[in-house]
Amino acid sequence: MNLPFDDEHAALFTVGQVAQMLDVQQAFLRRVDDHRVVSPQRSTGGQRRYSRHEIGRIQEVVSMMGEGMTLPAIRRIFELQHEVAELTRERDELARRLASGPGSAT
Repeated sequence: MNLPFDDEHAALFTVGQVAQMLDVQQAFLRRVDDHRVVSPQRSTGGQRRYSRHEIGRIQEVVSMMGEGMTLPAIRRIFELQHEVAELTRERDELARRLASGPGSAT
């Protein structure tokens, strides 16, 4: 049986919990969301809820900001990382089709 906390994308953590876990201000988390760098899900009441995956991304944001990067620059890096992952997936799929022989590339 899979429980919500087994899923790294399950939105379980509040702003306050994440701020305490990462030792950051709640206002920082709101700013990261406002800049669309990490956008958590919302509860039915409209409150931000973070997954373990998003918490990991915020840790990356904190590290990058420590290196002097701005939130818009970090957002662009994340966008480019996503694009590279998609292109890599497409390339691998095409290579798999080519390797399986003629007629299977359709």
